[in-house]
This record gives sequence, C-alpha cells and structure tokens, in this order.
Amino acid sequence: MSALKPTVAAENTTGARFRLASWHVWGAALLLGVGVGILVVLLQRHGSAGAKAAPPLHAAAVWPAGARPAPDFRLRDAGGTPFSLRGLRGRLLLVTFIDPVCRDLCPLEAQTLMTAVRGLPPAHRPRIVAVSVNPWADERSNFALDATHWHLGPEWRWGVGTKAQLARVWRDYDIGWQSSTKTIAGVTVHQVAHTEGSYLIDASGHERALFLAPYSATDVLATIRDLG
Repeated sequence: MSALKPTVAAENTTGARFRLASWHVWGAALLLGVGVGILVVLLQRHGSAGAKAAPPLHAAAVWPAGARPAPDFRLRDAGGTPFSLRGLRGRLLLVTFIDPVCRDLCPLEAQTLMTAVRGLPPAHRPRIVAVSVNPWADERSNFALDATHWHLGPEWRWGVGTKAQLARVWRDYDIGWQSSTKTIAGVTVHQVAHTEGSYLIDASGHERALFLAPYSATDVLATIRDLG
C-alpha cells in the first residue's frame, strides 16, 4: 500500500512564503484511487501482458525491457535550466515525486535513493529526477536547504514547472495528488497529499520497476542488479 502524506506550504498576503509543520497519513488507499489499487492501474497502463506475474519482493512491480516506454516530460531544474526525460537517455534513471518542504516521508525517500545510488560505482550511478509535488514551495532557498539537510549528491536533479505542467507528469505516472487551501490569520495554507513512489527507468527510456513507500536502498540496489 502506498503512503500518502499531506504537507503544508504557506504564503502571506504579501506573497512571502514560509513553511508550516507537515504531517503524514498512512494507508489512505481511497485517495485518488491509489494504494492497493495503484498496482492494477500501473499494470494496465500499457497492457498487463508485458508485466511479470510475480515481481521480486524488493519491488512493487517490474516490467521486461521494452514493454513500457516512460512518458516524456519537459521541466526545469532548480537553477531554471530546461530539461526533458528524453534528453536523459543513455543511463539508468530514478524518477521520484517529492515535496521540497516536507519534513517526514519525503526526506526519508530522498535519503533512501541517495544511499542506493552511492552503493554503485560512480560511472554506473543512476541519475535521480525529483518531480516536485508542491509548486507553491518550489524556491531555490528550499532546494538549498534540502541539499544540505537531506545530503543530496550531484545525481539529484529537481523537476519543477507550473502546476499544470507538473500535474501532467503526476497523471502520466499515476501519482495520486490532492491539495486544499485555507486561510489562517491572513495566511493561505496549501495542504498537499501525494503517492510516495519512484520509478526505475532504463537507458533506453523504458520503465523497469516501481517502488512504493516504504522501501529501502537495498530494495533499489537489488532491483537494479536483478534487471542487469
């Protein structure tokens, strides 16, 4: 079952943003049709015939080479440089979905992925693209704090854009997402909930595995080695 976690980003009436406390909710399986049912959707998106019937225990789902082209997207990184998924072909890639102001599950997932890639020789380390799930919090100051506190390495690259651009990526990768807003003492608070999931994409641009939280660095490394 996937973990779904609301986090909060807020802005005051002058537009200056600050972060409020975040919290998490485990097992919200009905939110946007994710949870247990997400595996059914994922296996059917490009046809279930190409999926292995019994994925290894360390991955929620795996697919054979060439069965599932990863949906392309164009976003910007933390420095504002445009990039595309297609442009990153030629090397293993991990695509994950992260809230830059989260202080519970997202940091754990980021550290898990960084530990996994550091377990491989530098020349064989996958890149990590972290697609933001909180467009209200996509600021360089937040990314800088994350780099320090989450111990992010050069393999990590944020993917940011407008809410519409990001929503298209969430939808293409079956990431459940929901937000609500409320005003407290003149402050607009954005509450965000999303699926904690990461995809392993091979050098040819095909999805090979899906990890749903909680998972470990050992799970990711074992899957990479199993798939060769």
